[in-house]
Amino acid sequence: MKLVVARDYDHMSDLAAELVAEEVSKRPQMSIVAATGNSPMGLYARLASLRASGRLQTTSLRIFQLDEYLDEPPRDARSLFAWLQRSVAVPLAIQEHQITRLEGVGRRIHETCRRFDVMIDEAGGFDLAVLGLGPNGHLGYNEPPADPTLRTHPVDLTDSSLRAAGSYWRDDVTVPRHAVTVGLADLLSARRILLLVSGEGKADILARTLKGPVTPDVPASYLQGNPALTVIAERAAASMLVEGSGSGAQPERP
Repeated sequence: MKLVVARDYDHMSDLAAELVAEEVSKRPQMSIVAATGNSPMGLYARLASLRASGRLQTTSLRIFQLDEYLDEPPRDARSLFAWLQRSVAVPLAIQEHQITRLEGVGRRIHETCRRFDVMIDEAGGFDLAVLGLGPNGHLGYNEPPADPTLRTHPVDLTDSSLRAAGSYWRDDVTVPRHAVTVGLADLLSARRILLLVSGEGKADILARTLKGPVTPDVPASYLQGNPALTVIAERAAASMLVEGSGSGAQPERP
């Protein structure tokens, strides 16, 4: 586990882009599960700049969708698939055949989840998981209490997640209360895990993630001790972390 403390959001995004670009250069055909949300948006923008300048090749990448609202039309601008297209696929010139979409529409959602798991297995698992940290410690939409052995599955969103998602929706639109998400089993077994954490409001949950007990009540705490994990956090988000805490995380200040 490695913790890097960035000066601010821009610095966090720059460091993350350097890491991802290096990984892609070593494995151009890698499979990436990509989070939406605010924290990774700067990373994707910087990767797009690297691609435009010829310093990043994306033609062989395979992108997996991390989560989706249930029964939200995938082409709806509010769906997480549409967000993935806007922030990742279009700016990085990712073609439709390179994206493995997690569908949240249909009555047989458990069958959909099993098919998605098969596609993960056929890809050999995830080479890289790009994740944000939810206000309640969720990764993807693995809500507390979380089972680290689960694969792709439907979930009921907690009030905390609904409040957080509310900032992305108009006031007159109800945030969907149900979703489907890649499970912790596949996220925790990714060959490389990049967790991006921004904002002072994430300081407590990041400290609980890396320093607190490993518990289903903080799903991200299952990352503790994972040698594949790199956390890049803004200084404000890392303010409650202390070097030598015994968490296995060693803060670095680039």
